[in-house]
Amino acid sequence: MHNQEIFTELSLVLVIVAAVSIVMRLLRQPLILGYILTGILVGPIVLDIIHAKEAFEGFSQIGIALLLFIIGLGMNPSVIKSLGKVSFLTAGTILVLVGGLGFLASKLLGFNDMSALIIGIALFFSSTILILKVLSDKREVSRLHGQIAIGVILVDDLVATLAIVLVAAAANGGVGVDDLLPTLAKAVGLAALLYITGAHIVPRFSKLLAKSQELLFIFAVAWGFGIASLFSLAGFSPEVGALFAGVSLSSLPYAVEMSTRLKPLRDFFVVLFFVSLGETFVFDDLGGTIIPAVILAAIVLIGKPLFVMSSLGALGYTKLTSFKAGIHLSQISEFSIVLVVLANQVGIVDDRLTSVMTLVALITIGVSSYLMKYDDFLYRRLSRTLDIFERKKPSERRQKRELYTAILFGYHHGGHEFLRLFKDMKQRYLVVDYDPEIIEHLEAQGIRHAYGDATDSEFLEEINAGHAKFVASTIIDKKVNALLLSYLHRYSTEITFICHARTYEDALELYEHGAAYVILPRFLGSEYITSHIKRYGIDKEAFANFRARHIISIGQAAVATSD
Repeated sequence: MHNQEIFTELSLVLVIVAAVSIVMRLLRQPLILGYILTGILVGPIVLDIIHAKEAFEGFSQIGIALLLFIIGLGMNPSVIKSLGKVSFLTAGTILVLVGGLGFLASKLLGFNDMSALIIGIALFFSSTILILKVLSDKREVSRLHGQIAIGVILVDDLVATLAIVLVAAAANGGVGVDDLLPTLAKAVGLAALLYITGAHIVPRFSKLLAKSQELLFIFAVAWGFGIASLFSLAGFSPEVGALFAGVSLSSLPYAVEMSTRLKPLRDFFVVLFFVSLGETFVFDDLGGTIIPAVILAAIVLIGKPLFVMSSLGALGYTKLTSFKAGIHLSQISEFSIVLVVLANQVGIVDDRLTSVMTLVALITIGVSSYLMKYDDFLYRRLSRTLDIFERKKPSERRQKRELYTAILFGYHHGGHEFLRLFKDMKQRYLVVDYDPEIIEHLEAQGIRHAYGDATDSEFLEEINAGHAKFVASTIIDKKVNALLLSYLHRYSTEITFICHARTYEDALELYEHGAAYVILPRFLGSEYITSHIKRYGIDKEAFANFRARHIISIGQAAVATSD
């Protein structure tokens, strides 16, 4: 009976989520706000639908773990290392300045010293789940401002772990070095375990996993959740465990494929997280909490971006990077509420503070969602004003975006000819294949490669396929080539696309879709085409006459065959 209740509640919640999301989309509002609004609607304030709270909390944890694991899969450990100093300095600036302002404002609002201290710490945290969800949706995780924001919220998690220890210890009379040493030892042990398994053990059998997409998917889920659980058992945040579980596998050639396979599952559970977050909002004595909440929310929404821009500007970053990083950190975290609730449970703060921080969270998360959605528009409007946050000669290093002028899908059926062509023409190229044996061969040869499915739009986004000038496919399946061509034309109809086909009919259909040239077994092959390209170039115009003559030849051959 209990299982039936969970199923019914989940079904009702999903129906309401869908309805609210449609309305939000029609109104062009952030969908995340729609999810939180759904949580408020299904919560005790309005419809009071959710009674299986433990089940929904479990769904939320799964969503957070999946999101962070996928983010970790796409992160470069060397980038994390290079941004460590920046992350700590920026986080320290936020803690001192925002925390200090929060403490002073709280004292002026009538809170006692301990409550004011808890408020100051709570205002420091930014929402890990919200920031990563937005960065992921906007495909800005690998951008410099995204990497800095992620670095800062990783420091947030370290401070959060320490804050929990201190609050719990405050109820028992204090904390000593003996309480912290075991935690440090556990952290070192987990780091060593991840390094050894991720760098030396998993790569040995990764090819075996990649031979079965189902097995690769199951392994990815098991690894992410398993490491997250280990961190939880050791007394750390399982979310941080999931993130580092992803980072430990990020160097594998199959990391992108793991990521794309997990994203649909992630999206489902992340929606339930935001619904659960909205469901927890309970407002007691709204009249007495609204003024303190608005003042504290203003410190976060205005203070955090200003202090982040000042810190990053002083470190030599451009105003664009500083502005976007600041905007993405302009809210408090769901952990801020957890910290205040924990402090209330141990008797450090009163019930009023819980209501105030709940309202601060709702205000900052709501406003921040809009700021992040329209950050490019806001930057264009404020660009000149933001000059004060940038040195005359910024020292920020430009990120090298992984853009390829030439991409080859499939290494069989003459792929080596195209590879030789790319090298001769000095094109920045990438070879994509779905066969683990081929991937291993390419890796051994030092050839830039990616393991993935040519029909998976998420994967194509990851490798920036739409920004290539020339794309060749040795895949013979017409449907695959048609889908790939359709995807490329969303970005530009000027991309030169050459592919293979089995029959005259398939070739003519691919020509109708806009292929520059279609190679058929009975006609001239890859070697002749690559010779033509070396002579006339890779522009689509260079194929115009060549293509027209080929279409006529295929049409005549198709008629002759049918006769």
